[in-house]
Amino acid sequence: MLKATHQTLPPQPLLLTILAGLGMVGPFSIDTIFPAFTQMAADLQTSPLVLQQLISVYLLSFAVMSLFHGPLSDAVGRKPVILAGGALFVLASLACAVAPSVGWLLVGRAVQGLSAGAGQIISRAMVRDIFSGDVAQRVMSQIAMIFGLAPALAPIVGGWLLAHGDWRGIFWFLTGLGVVLVGLVWLFLPETHPAQARTPLRVGPLFASLWAVWTNRDGRRLALAGMVNFGGMFVYISAAPMVVVTLLGMGEQDFWVLFVPLISGMVLGSWVSGRLAGRVTGRRMATAGYLISLAGGTVNLALMLLPSAQRLPWAVALLPVVTFGVALAFPVLTLAMLDLFPANRGAASSVQSFVSLVANAAIAGALAPAVAFSLPSLAATSLLLTLIGYLLWRRHLTMTAIEPGCPPDPENYEPTDEL
Repeated sequence: MLKATHQTLPPQPLLLTILAGLGMVGPFSIDTIFPAFTQMAADLQTSPLVLQQLISVYLLSFAVMSLFHGPLSDAVGRKPVILAGGALFVLASLACAVAPSVGWLLVGRAVQGLSAGAGQIISRAMVRDIFSGDVAQRVMSQIAMIFGLAPALAPIVGGWLLAHGDWRGIFWFLTGLGVVLVGLVWLFLPETHPAQARTPLRVGPLFASLWAVWTNRDGRRLALAGMVNFGGMFVYISAAPMVVVTLLGMGEQDFWVLFVPLISGMVLGSWVSGRLAGRVTGRRMATAGYLISLAGGTVNLALMLLPSAQRLPWAVALLPVVTFGVALAFPVLTLAMLDLFPANRGAASSVQSFVSLVANAAIAGALAPAVAFSLPSLAATSLLLTLIGYLLWRRHLTMTAIEPGCPPDPENYEPTDEL
């Protein structure tokens, strides 16, 4: 349901577009530059391996700052933190667009990472500020469906920009995207975290709220389950230049052949999740999502072990099944994490994002380059990550009876002592 305290919200289509747009900044900042790696390596006189660190540096700085976006929004309000982060993202994108060297570009990417997470992390907390129950799950699914388009569109947009200019045009585009989002937030997005509900803006309580989330075994388990749930898909995303160019032998305009299958499953899964909200419990939906991903990943690995299947369309045929399951589980895992900490949703969202981002940085900087030498190794790695996530989720189900979307009573709730 919609909480009665928020009467100044924009029409729901506009609200969902703004919140999803804030979440899209991160994927666009990562994926639009993939088609430009060859051109950037020649222009900046560096190697593709060094350019791969543009992803890792961005994700690491994103991860570090993600610990603070949520608690800051708990203390000073959601909107000021989003606006400050958006303004800094615009300046960082501008710096990347005029970067004279790869060192300058790495610094710009680090600052992009420090700022881009404000909207993505806080928008999740805002959904839970405004909506409750099945409506919260439905809205989270709708946002995930719009947000899910970003990784598919981003490399296509990047390739189109390259066809009409050089790699710097990509960062000019990101600058413009940041300006548009800051304007929409400024004009239309209300503050959803009232002053009376805010926590003190002091260093001690800020770190204490983060520590309380991480030391809660239920919260830590959910954060890790969400991390590997997405990691099974992200290993393909971060290895995109190697998959598309090296393994499939295609060009910088052809990244869509990987991203469209990946994201079509994500979008469809988000739509189904929203349609089933209120009809199927969150526990059953997330479990079904994991099982679907496991089934798709298993068949994908079996196919990739056949040399004749290591080409299009078989190389990407099962990826929509994997990501469909990821999308079914994602809203449930997110809401379950937020519902454990009704007084510190910003901190909960920050910890959840931090854990995933650190893992994604490790995947992009180390795991993906190590396993992207063949399609079977990529398929096996993705399946293993999904299996770990499923086992963590099953463990969570045995240790807590709280249904996602139904916040516990903060006075009586006692976390479990088991991981």
